Amino acid sequence: MRTPFRSLVIPAALLVPAALSAQRFDVMEATIPGVHAAMDARRLTCRELVQAYLDRIAAYDQRGPALNSIQHVNARALAEADSLDAAMRARRPRGPLHCVPVLLKDQIETKDMPTTYGSALFKDFVPQRDATAVQRLEAAGAIILAKTTMGEFASRYLSSAAGVIRNAYDPTRNPSGSSGGSGSAAAANFGLVALGEDTSGSIRGPAAVNALVGLRPTVPLVSRFGMLPANPTQDTMGPMTRTVADAARVLDVIAGYDPNDPITAHSVGHVPRSYVDALKPTALKGARIGVLRFKRDTVTARAPRDSAARADTAAARRDSVARFNAGEFAKVAPLFERALADLVAQGAVLVDSLQVPTVPSRRVGNDFETEEATDKYLAEHPNAPYKSLKEILLAGGVTPSRARSLIEYVGRTTSEAEYGAVMQYREALRTAVLKMMADHKLDAIVYATYDAPPSTIPEGVLTQQRLNDGYGRGDNRGLSPTLAWPAVTVPMGFSPDGLPAGLELLGRPWSEAQLLGYAYAYEQATKHRRPPTTTPALAAR
Repeated sequence: MRTPFRSLVIPAALLVPAALSAQRFDVMEATIPGVHAAMDARRLTCRELVQAYLDRIAAYDQRGPALNSIQHVNARALAEADSLDAAMRARRPRGPLHCVPVLLKDQIETKDMPTTYGSALFKDFVPQRDATAVQRLEAAGAIILAKTTMGEFASRYLSSAAGVIRNAYDPTRNPSGSSGGSGSAAAANFGLVALGEDTSGSIRGPAAVNALVGLRPTVPLVSRFGMLPANPTQDTMGPMTRTVADAARVLDVIAGYDPNDPITAHSVGHVPRSYVDALKPTALKGARIGVLRFKRDTVTARAPRDSAARADTAAARRDSVARFNAGEFAKVAPLFERALADLVAQGAVLVDSLQVPTVPSRRVGNDFETEEATDKYLAEHPNAPYKSLKEILLAGGVTPSRARSLIEYVGRTTSEAEYGAVMQYREALRTAVLKMMADHKLDAIVYATYDAPPSTIPEGVLTQQRLNDGYGRGDNRGLSPTLAWPAVTVPMGFSPDGLPAGLELLGRPWSEAQLLGYAYAYEQATKHRRPPTTTPALAAR
């Protein structure tokens, strides 16, 4: 397979530096209310804000640390900014997200930019519609500034369309996935907020390892219309932001019923007036929170195919890997213990050392939905270059490791008896977790998003069929998508290597406001978020 190389093309008209932006407004770690206050005070225009982010993308995404987090830049971004500035001068701001530059995962459709799904096979595909989330963001005044790179067809951090996505805090490390581009770009201050997609952890993982807030909503809360599916019973999208308050503001806009995604009808009656109302510094006072400490085997090395003659070597290798992983886990464990103490200091009551309930099942994995959902989705697009998962795989060009994993889905259907067993398992697990929470009078559950820092990206990862890169070491993201319940990750500090770690809170269905309130109280008390040193403020012009 040809190693993918792509150079991000930013239209020349967007490369004119904003002469006043650096002098009048500091874009680093900017927030929605901070931007709006500066605009109200006439210290900032929308054009200046957008240009400042474009300057940072040009400086750092393909140069400098070369994060490779941006797939496409909106060529009309400055023109849209000018339109919003005119509305502001006329005292008619467009909405609650007026001139909020959004970084959008390239899994979500835009009719004015390509939507690649991280694949070179779709590099020229421009959908004929916008996703519902895009329509709602733009109606609220937001600008889709750029599409972010993603793991190919919503898995990991490798893309045949763009190459390897890199962690903003250490570009030799993985950014988690598959919303790794959204995570690295938001962390590096390439936009004001970002949107990601989460099937098995793809919002919360990149948020955790990039010192961001990442919210996975209850599955029926946010419309998935216009988003490539992976497993529809788990798929959702949500905000990835530098503050809890900004996540709440984005959720206010994208949440709620959409007739194009009928499952969102379940959300009627469950959407509050505003999620921002729940953000109180005292929100943790009296909250009963259960603590999950996941026990996992830290040995990840595969046994060699050769037999007994190499058994001693294999055992030594596994022991070495176990010792290494144990050392990596030890870098995050103190952060988690400190986070628990901080929760208690804010008035939370902890119920420690709970275990995820055990539910007997013959099968818990879900290989059954992907092919049907992908084929149905592609059939909605008359101009799509490929119309089925089989066509995609037969075309070649998908990164070898992703092609190998996608092949496992071919031929599986939701009519199989084993799929029913998966659904039965999930329902039994929901009941068991609800019972555990009821028995202990819990308001939420807390755990580390990852028990270890992100692993190093090995050489040649784009051409390998079988990856042995340590990806997902210490991964605790799976409970929330299995239950289809909401979870939010919030920065809980940095390892001795300077790598971020995330604290995750999980709640019952429709408890987003409550979880955001808890996350906000923890965030305000700890202030762990800090920007990466790899992408510092640009020099004033």
